[in-house]
Amino acid sequence: MLMGEYNHTIDAKGRVTIPAKFRCELGEHFVVTRGIENCLMAYSYDRWQTIEEKLKGISITNKAGMKLTRLILGNAIECEVDKMGRILITQTLRSKADLDKDVVLVGLGDKIEIWDEKIWNEFNSKDAFEEMTDEELEKLEGLEL
Repeated sequence: MLMGEYNHTIDAKGRVTIPAKFRCELGEHFVVTRGIENCLMAYSYDRWQTIEEKLKGISITNKAGMKLTRLILGNAIECEVDKMGRILITQTLRSKADLDKDVVLVGLGDKIEIWDEKIWNEFNSKDAFEEMTDEELEKLEGLEL
């Protein structure tokens, strides 16, 4: 399972180290794409195939579904871990997620998210739960966490 957060830096060529614990779960080849929020998401090939199949099944008349498909599939890149444990993130993806130098890799069970450190710290502030609306909390009620 992918969990926890790790701070790293992106070098001048756009490479970032993937923690060994994450590499064990993701493998040496995986897919990185845009996230729903201001981050990138990385998936193992097995998980990616499931996502790809679901997205390919969306009708072209479903505007929201097609928008999601374009954002997820249209921005996806295949990544290979080098001998130093790094992957190369394209300038396009770095720009779309506002990744500069300091980043945070966050494990979310079956995927990781890659955030700019400042944006992640803002999102992950101690007040994050307190800022949730009653409506948002009600939607989570059935999860029984």
